[in-house]
Amino acid sequence: MDQQLVSATFPAAATSVSAARRYVRRVLTDWGMEVVADDAVLATSELATNAVTYAGTSFDVCCRVDDGKVHVEVRDHHPTRRIAMPGLESSSGRGLPSTARLADSWGVTYDRLAKSVWFRLPASAADGEADVQAESLPLAESGAPPALRLGSGHQWSARDAADDPFDRAVETVRDVLSADGAVVLLAERDGTLGIGASVGLGPDVRPRGLRVADLGAQAQRGVPWVLTDVPAGSAAHPMASILGARSLAAAPLWAQGKMAGVVVALSTSPDRFTQSDGERLGRIADEMALSLERARVGELERSWRGWLSFVAEASDLLAGTLDQERTMALVAQLVVPRLASWCAVYTVDEAGRSRPAYTWHLDETRIDPLRSLLQHADPVPPVDVPGPWSGFGSVPESVRQEAGSLVTDLAYSFPLIARGRRIGMIIIGRPKQDRFLRGVIDLAEELSRRAALAIDNARLYSAQTTMSTALQRSLLPPAVPQIPGLEVAVVYEPAGERSEVGGDFYDVFACVPDEHGRPRWRFAIGDVCGTGPEAAAVTGLARHALRILAAEGMSVPDVMERLNRLILAEGPRARLLTLLHGEIAPLAGGGVRLTLVSAGHPPALVLHPDGLVVEAVTAQPLLGVFDDVAFDVDTVELQRGQVLLGVTDGVTERRASGRLLGDDEGLERLLGTCTGLSAGAVAARVQRAVRDFGPEPSGDDVALIALRVS
Repeated sequence: MDQQLVSATFPAAATSVSAARRYVRRVLTDWGMEVVADDAVLATSELATNAVTYAGTSFDVCCRVDDGKVHVEVRDHHPTRRIAMPGLESSSGRGLPSTARLADSWGVTYDRLAKSVWFRLPASAADGEADVQAESLPLAESGAPPALRLGSGHQWSARDAADDPFDRAVETVRDVLSADGAVVLLAERDGTLGIGASVGLGPDVRPRGLRVADLGAQAQRGVPWVLTDVPAGSAAHPMASILGARSLAAAPLWAQGKMAGVVVALSTSPDRFTQSDGERLGRIADEMALSLERARVGELERSWRGWLSFVAEASDLLAGTLDQERTMALVAQLVVPRLASWCAVYTVDEAGRSRPAYTWHLDETRIDPLRSLLQHADPVPPVDVPGPWSGFGSVPESVRQEAGSLVTDLAYSFPLIARGRRIGMIIIGRPKQDRFLRGVIDLAEELSRRAALAIDNARLYSAQTTMSTALQRSLLPPAVPQIPGLEVAVVYEPAGERSEVGGDFYDVFACVPDEHGRPRWRFAIGDVCGTGPEAAAVTGLARHALRILAAEGMSVPDVMERLNRLILAEGPRARLLTLLHGEIAPLAGGGVRLTLVSAGHPPALVLHPDGLVVEAVTAQPLLGVFDDVAFDVDTVELQRGQVLLGVTDGVTERRASGRLLGDDEGLERLLGTCTGLSAGAVAARVQRAVRDFGPEPSGDDVALIALRVS
């Protein structure tokens, strides 16, 4: 049967590990079990460290004596994180093996909402001693609320106190004033009071809702005060009522001209303290105020360093992606579990309505209920400043039942404002018993500002990519026509991440028949200097001009001359253009005749069935440089099995370690290995060779066209 059971809750922070150690040591020392305290404290430290490092949530520590054994349990709120034992070669993660060596037994228990890691140690105390210790356990007196346990018969020694000025302060106050308990309450920036250290308080006592303004005028003047007989639950004395004391002595802690907090001696009995006790407490407060403020500043400095580290990490992660969905997921997972238990990122549609775009909860089994709850919640009003949010009032009962305790969670909303425009908001939540500290709100607000810019950048990038893809698609032919007796294969790969329109293009189309009514086709492969809208303008001009001029029956050289004049007429917007343009005419005995003009373009190559590769064209000036340029025609006849390959400089100038793919007739040798292949297989082999030539992605667009007589 349990002799006594006490528990305490600690936040997910590095300082909570030391608080958990002190808590277990004090409990066991109160029980007179100093023999096992060191081992229990060491094992508790390891489990608490694991909870902070791997679970990342607040955690509870429960300590009890049961059948002559000490049982300690550390319970975190991340049931999906599993416990792993390290190997002998591991340089970290030795906590569980250490616990296993110290304890008689240990284990892990999972449930739907939490994970508990526990261990047992022998109490090492005689039966008679255990009875005495049971009588001296800290029990609640009749006038105190059940959550407050004051009046321990065991006195603390300086040897047992941790080397923490907050702990030494409350130990000194309890000893000097013979109080049942003592507490240091520290003032937060928002005017609330939180426990800095305590002795004799039960684990469930938290000064939630207590503010500096509740201390009264004496505290504001820096004067100690004494309350001799406070009725239970008295609204006139909120501090005494919340702490469960019938009498108390208190003195403000002043440092550097401001009140940093208050030190309080407590008793569950009335009339325990006199005015002289208050004066003594005032002198103690004056002596400890500076050291307490120094320790507090040190803690704030460590928190500030952690704040800066978190913000820097978040900025790096948010800058690492331009995908809108991934950015919103990253924002939610940065918030959980560091700042809140759950997070929802809202976006604003074209009608100005907000809708949840991404939802995340530290317990993955609760994501779907949370998402359903948010979808049925009240519309999120547009806000420009952070503030509390409560929108679950109109949620249907069936959804509320499925969501369980989520409907009572505290929630806080933060606007997402980028470039002066509201693009959405972030809502974070946590269980109702855990209020949002001012520091958490400040950190979430800073994160929301950075997240807004990252989400907006991703949105703009996505819109630009969509527009560029659509524009690029419009500059390429919808389909390649079927040409009897000729296989045609094309490849086009834009460089980069498809956020800009490339300058390469190709086209294959039917033109007017010859004078005998026989069909003819034209093909082109070109490369406009540069990328972006200016290059796209020239690409569109060239592609459509080629089709229009061919439809008018103009020859290939005349088309090139007219296109050259059109580009020059663009003036400052003109871009240089290299172009291979040709006409395909079937031969009566089989095969095709190609009439070609190459204007500054990489030479077209012809592959013979025996593996011989030769150039098919002569070099001529590129377009957009000289006026009144006349172009000459090269004529090539392709027979069965022969292949003509035309490429842009994204193929020939593919770079790796200072070498180009086209160096030393590299493209010719590559084409020479393609004998017997279809046009599609030739194009695929060249494309693969370009990709494999260098370790880095290509920095230039790649286009190629292969014609093979079948």
